[in-house]
Amino acid sequence: MKRTKKERQRLLTETIEDNPFVTDEQLALQFGVSVQTIRLDRMELSIPELRERIKGVAAQNYENEVKSLPLDEVIGEIIDIELDQRALSIFDVKEEHVFQRNGIARGHHLFAQANSLAVAVINDELALTVKSNVVFVKPVKAGDRVITKAIVRGVNSEKNRTYIEVVSTVNNETVFKGEFEMYRTKGSGDYNEIGN
Repeated sequence: MKRTKKERQRLLTETIEDNPFVTDEQLALQFGVSVQTIRLDRMELSIPELRERIKGVAAQNYENEVKSLPLDEVIGEIIDIELDQRALSIFDVKEEHVFQRNGIARGHHLFAQANSLAVAVINDELALTVKSNVVFVKPVKAGDRVITKAIVRGVNSEKNRTYIEVVSTVNNETVFKGEFEMYRTKGSGDYNEIGN
């Protein structure tokens, strides 16, 4: 049964309120209409595009949380963070992020998302990457949404080091893994001490 425009727009508004991170493509599939119809509906309803919605949520929630770098320097959009514990970001891969020849995302974008999230999760004014060990597991293409999670695994307070594990996924499949050793100006005793 086809919905009226009014009914579709009402449901569209509710859906976006429930999940501000839903894409126009996902909405088009859900409502059985074209992406262009979804975009027109959003414009009529004054609902910003996904990127602006994400920025709005991030600015509201995390502007005062992240200490180690300005939010606009994080690659991807932070959607959840608990300093010195964990952080989550999303990065939508666009045409400008991929090699023209094969449509595969350039590795430095995935690394930058992971590395900037590892910096952002540190509860300090200064956090620098000392060392990283990364693995590119699967290719990422234009149109993919990369969800990256950083988890603090331990600290060496004597050396002012924090150890962070980062995993990036696309559609729940791992595409990138990394271990980051981060320098911070001050240690913290809130987590597992690691002696080196």
